[in-house]
Amino acid sequence: MNRYAKSFLLRGAIFGGIGPIIIGIIYSVLEATLESFSLNGTEVLLAIVSTYLLAFIHAGASIFNQIDEWPIAKSLVFHFGSLYLAYLFCYAANRWIPFELNVVLIFTAIFVVCYFLVWFTVFAVIKLTEKRLNKKINGNKYI
Repeated sequence: MNRYAKSFLLRGAIFGGIGPIIIGIIYSVLEATLESFSLNGTEVLLAIVSTYLLAFIHAGASIFNQIDEWPIAKSLVFHFGSLYLAYLFCYAANRWIPFELNVVLIFTAIFVVCYFLVWFTVFAVIKLTEKRLNKKINGNKYI
């Protein structure tokens, strides 16, 4: 197994446990605020397993951005694709959205907008940090 696959699995395993905790908090809030909220054991199990897998894939997919041999476009496609499929599967499997064409298209549009807003924000912060570090390094090269 190559180092990227190992890193994917390790990151996913470390951060995957956060998903079930979040779903537990969400269900507790829903139960406290909605009068007729109830779930059966199968629904709870499906939510826990799918959010664990979602968190696992989300954490592991960060490795795609660190494969030096890949151009940024390829990394972006793999990162975006893995997250999109994981979120779509999780939402559809839990019936948080109905698996209908118009709903999937709306979900896709929202996902694309949110993904690229986050991506461009992170990219801008990294570039700004890189510029500041380079300025510090170049300004102190005679010390």
